[in-house]
Amino acid sequence: MLITLLAQAPTATPAAAGANPLASFIPIILIFIIMYFLLFRPQMRRQKEQRNLVATLKTGDRVVTASGIHGMITNVKDATVTVKVADNVKLEMDKSAVTNVIKAVEG
Repeated sequence: MLITLLAQAPTATPAAAGANPLASFIPIILIFIIMYFLLFRPQMRRQKEQRNLVATLKTGDRVVTASGIHGMITNVKDATVTVKVADNVKLEMDKSAVTNVIKAVEG
């Protein structure tokens, strides 16, 4: 009896087959748009700010490195900076290691 009922079940209507196929992609497209504005754009902005910070480093700036070392820049080269962290203690490190400029010494 059950087989007879299943055999007589109505088939899919032609209206459902004519649905717009782009409508199923709209949620996926919206997810990518939201991801762009919440993840990718802020990250690109932070990278741009970091590049500007590294490009504007100059002697006398008080900086904090990625490892948390506080010091003052004593020499700036093409790819590195020399940071004075204490009397007679100078570290040469990559410019990209500098994450924050605390304040510039006015002179």
